[in-house]
Amino acid sequence: MKEDRSKKYLNPYLAGFFLGLVLLAAFYLTGRGLGASGAVKSVIVQTVDVVAPTHAENSSFYSKYIGTGTAPIKAWLVFEILGVFVGGALSGAIMGRFKWKIEHSPKIKSKTRLIAAVIGGILFGLGSQLGRGCTSGSALSGMAVLSLGGFISMMCIFGTGYMVAYIFRKLWI
Repeated sequence: MKEDRSKKYLNPYLAGFFLGLVLLAAFYLTGRGLGASGAVKSVIVQTVDVVAPTHAENSSFYSKYIGTGTAPIKAWLVFEILGVFVGGALSGAIMGRFKWKIEHSPKIKSKTRLIAAVIGGILFGLGSQLGRGCTSGSALSGMAVLSLGGFISMMCIFGTGYMVAYIFRKLWI
């Protein structure tokens, strides 16, 4: 009889410990913490530079990223995020949880859940640029170096999430 591994997850305390080790290794090896929004910015800058190079050169935003001698797509954060996707897919496959299925409440359709997720992702991405970093960059890495801004970011992210969870709960339960 095959063992049902669909509900097996790593102990959250052990996972947090491993995340701390990864964060420590990132600081030691690169001199920087973890982050995801910088990777998205690098991909967007590279795309604009390929599609409209004149616009990228004349833009005060894009030009500061493309004239460095290294293509923005080769930024280490891009490889970090690729590693997150590959690692997540491998973990899901090994533990028998990898499925091409949109999880949602029986009260809504997959399309509604997908649209809400995309809108939420876009809003979080815009917020991460306004806040100068995503959850991992601003809050996790900021708190690791005892930055007051990191602690404030974490409180704002989780506080806001807690406040709006009631409104949007029907999208996942």
